[in-house]
Amino acid sequence: MELNREHFRAIIFHNFRRGLSRQECFDELNSLYSDKAPAYSTVKNWYNEFNRGRCSIQDESRAGRPKSVVVPEKINAVRELIKQDRHVTYREIEASLDISMTSINKILHEHLSVKKICSRWIPHNLTNAQKKARVDWCKEMLEKYIQGTSKAVYNIYTGDESWIYAYEPETKQQSTVWVFQDEAKPTKVVRGRSTSKQMIACFFGINGHVATVALEQRRTVNSEWYTTICLPEVIGEIRKKQKNRRIILHHDNASSHTSTQTKAFLTERKIELMGSTQENVRSQRWLGKDTQRSRSKELLWDNLDSSKHPHVSRANYSLDSCPLNNSKCQL
Repeated sequence: MELNREHFRAIIFHNFRRGLSRQECFDELNSLYSDKAPAYSTVKNWYNEFNRGRCSIQDESRAGRPKSVVVPEKINAVRELIKQDRHVTYREIEASLDISMTSINKILHEHLSVKKICSRWIPHNLTNAQKKARVDWCKEMLEKYIQGTSKAVYNIYTGDESWIYAYEPETKQQSTVWVFQDEAKPTKVVRGRSTSKQMIACFFGINGHVATVALEQRRTVNSEWYTTICLPEVIGEIRKKQKNRRIILHHDNASSHTSTQTKAFLTERKIELMGSTQENVRSQRWLGKDTQRSRSKELLWDNLDSSKHPHVSRANYSLDSCPLNNSKCQL
């Protein structure tokens, strides 16, 4: 009969009860079973166990390797947490489902195939009709001004009233969300909740910034302000060196821009108007690369006269939008 470990343990227990020493027990086993006998360290360990009062020769139950928590129930639970809150963090998942970080990582990346990325900023969410109108208008202007090579582009000036916002922007980490493998990358509108704001009118030409006019506190943009304060200052800057310089004005169809008073003022000053789409397209790509978003911000601040507008300061305000920032179609 082949002896196993429990048989040898029974013999060791028998010798222990007979009063044999560890060495005497080992020598007896070795003489009877030679190389099949247990080692001296095994005999010693079992003598120690029996001295502590152990009577069983069976292996004690052990925890062993824990069962895996990466099961369909946990995977579905993590999926639901992500769908409920795309900003959910590892620690929140761990606290909610009581599973380890390693298991969470495995579920997210191996089973759900999700990744956390930052939302991309866009100026506005446009409808398909609005996008088409902007494309059509841009094509029309390209044809009219010969792909931007016409000299008339040097006479085009564009402007609009825009808010300068002071706000607490969302950090890059705060804006990251979980995205499943088959989902599109997330976006968010640039403008967020502001803490304070200031209205200004900003005008640009092909060579860059022309004039910035701040609206006085507690006033509204109307035809009177537009024709008596805003436009005279802008036209004065444009015609400072050349009194009869041709001006092609591009602005949207806000009530203050299309009123009878404004039209009469423009006719009197011999200002030509540039067409626009029904959705107030403001597309100025042909005005030159220096008038893009980042450049327009710097030009605005550099040319804003702090003595005239002490309530507007670079330190307190951040430019959220300007006429060029709202361009929806690039030529």
